[in-house]
Amino acid sequence: MTNNDLWLSLARQLASYRQQLGRPFIQGILGGQGTGKTTLCGNLCLILKQLGYHTLSLSLDDLYKTYNERLALKQKDPRFIWRGPPGTHDVELGLTVLNHIRQCKSPVAVPRFDKSLHGGAGDRTTPEIVENVDIVLFEGWFVGVRPIDPATFDTPPPPILTDEDKAFAREMNSKLNDYLPLWEQLDNLILLYPKDYRLSLEWRKQAERQMIAAGKLGMSEKEVEEFVNYFWRSLHPELFISPLVKSPMFVDLVIEVNSDHSFGAVYRPKDI
Repeated sequence: MTNNDLWLSLARQLASYRQQLGRPFIQGILGGQGTGKTTLCGNLCLILKQLGYHTLSLSLDDLYKTYNERLALKQKDPRFIWRGPPGTHDVELGLTVLNHIRQCKSPVAVPRFDKSLHGGAGDRTTPEIVENVDIVLFEGWFVGVRPIDPATFDTPPPPILTDEDKAFAREMNSKLNDYLPLWEQLDNLILLYPKDYRLSLEWRKQAERQMIAAGKLGMSEKEVEEFVNYFWRSLHPELFISPLVKSPMFVDLVIEVNSDHSFGAVYRPKDI
């Protein structure tokens, strides 16, 4: 199946879900850096528009706390070097938005985040006012991810976190509990799954090289490695993402992503 075929198939499925539900449908999309979340959402929005549906694309990034709130968070805990990990988002804001949409309230003020503000630290910008939303595509690098058994950090095979990393990961794992009410708003969850999580690092490096070649500001190879590793230390893919491939209770569809960004196997966890 080509990427285009899959986009069309998914769009038709979402349209069917919306018709059956009788209210706006909330589709979660979970995927690490470079897995194609933005591309998937963009193409689904275009196809669904042709099918007559008003689709809203919402990123977990749009729910970041304000610059000042994150600055205060970093001063309290210096380990919050960058935005991204659990604890850097306004969960209540996300709940309000999704609840209003599910209840067919209109119009709805949707938060938006501008990553270029404050020298790249980013800040919330003017909300987008939307009306009559049929389908929400809610994507993010840990959308739908749930806390794991804390004992897992003591015996990960092989050891993938240092003792210092484990302390941070334990706290991030605990903070995931705050996001569970938000995940409960999802009607369905798609997992974009690279067979090797380390592909995200190479994909990010490629993206930065392209930005620099185009004359834009981009991170150095070392900066990219520090940035991506920071995310892995907070919620390591082997601990938090890989188990979901076999979790039909929480994931409805797995789409494997090849190294060239094409789609591989597509399956439901219960089919394994």
